Amino acid sequence: MHSQSRIFTRGRYRNNGSFQKPQSKRNPPRPRRQAAGIDISLLVNRADGRQAPAYVPVHAFTDFPLAPRILNNISSRGYKTPTPIQDQAIPHILAGKDVVGIANTGTGKTAAFLIPLIQKMQTDRSGRVLVIAPTRELAVQIHEECRLLSWGTGIRSAICIGGVGFAAQFQDLGSDPQFVIGTPGRLKDLEQRRKLEFSRYNSIVLDEVDRMLDMGFINDIRYIVSRLPRVRQSLFFSATVPDSVRGLMQSFLNEPVTVSVKSRVTPAQIDQDIIRLNGRQKTDVLFDLLQKDGFDKVLVFGRTKRGMEKLAKHLQLRGVKAAAIHGNKSQNQRQRALEHFKAERVRVLLATDIASRGLDIDNVTHVINYDLPESYDDYVHRIGRTGRADKPGIALTIVG
Repeated sequence: MHSQSRIFTRGRYRNNGSFQKPQSKRNPPRPRRQAAGIDISLLVNRADGRQAPAYVPVHAFTDFPLAPRILNNISSRGYKTPTPIQDQAIPHILAGKDVVGIANTGTGKTAAFLIPLIQKMQTDRSGRVLVIAPTRELAVQIHEECRLLSWGTGIRSAICIGGVGFAAQFQDLGSDPQFVIGTPGRLKDLEQRRKLEFSRYNSIVLDEVDRMLDMGFINDIRYIVSRLPRVRQSLFFSATVPDSVRGLMQSFLNEPVTVSVKSRVTPAQIDQDIIRLNGRQKTDVLFDLLQKDGFDKVLVFGRTKRGMEKLAKHLQLRGVKAAAIHGNKSQNQRQRALEHFKAERVRVLLATDIASRGLDIDNVTHVINYDLPESYDDYVHRIGRTGRADKPGIALTIVG
């Protein structure tokens, strides 16, 4: 049975699963994104073991007018046939149209916009591309993918993110790269320091737009967009398009083509379940889960930075190879933790919702919600870190 009900209330659930009424207006909570209480039991879907019908692409990569070097790079990345979002979006982007791409995470959205834009820069070396992502980790991932797909073409890219010094970014921008990939705050800082001139970028990509708005970047995005050239190609990629995003789309895009390949809210290949504490300590329940067979590469989500850091140290003391990633870590610490997790030098990565969107980590066997997500969308994005590229995955949520 696949229940996809949305339950929203005016309060929220505590970490033990009990419901907390909203605070009085006389004692308002500190400013933060409004939490939406959810009944987690209504979100959980069991994988039914049935495979969705295989998508039959209309195109092969060789059908697209791509340079031989780019086709070789695509092959070297192990991409054999286009995913649905690549199959449907690449022709429109190559034709110079504005595109709204809507697809579940892990469906190849990054390559869907990078491949045609790299080809565009091959054809017109005077063109420039600005890619904006909500988090440093996603920007790093896009930059690495750009580097691999443009290998040997002479196309250069620069990454501009916070958490690191300006000197290296000043130097990279001084070489006038065709691609600049960054987070909104750092891009705005660089423009105000006169190291970037947004009016030179005739192609722009907003990736994970709903996440950018959730994180409060709307004013930075509007500022950047206001300084772009009027004649440009604009690409808009996201997993969801809430009403807050639609207003930005209308002001940003010109007669866009919408490509939507979302088939269901949560992938059928993710087996979801609830783990009840039954009076036990939550740390003990998590530790016992991690001792079970098959928990080989586990992503644990929690609510607070302090809580995830403390939990990581607790697991390390009990012999679990674990690392934490959250906003209080430096960029180098965050990147090192991700690389160790990807390379399986640590088995468990503990994270706040900074890691719930956009990150492409292969072969995550389990996602565990140690603390309840604050909203329905947060739940969907968290568990989307497993079961990627149609592989099976397991998502567990611990409740009192």
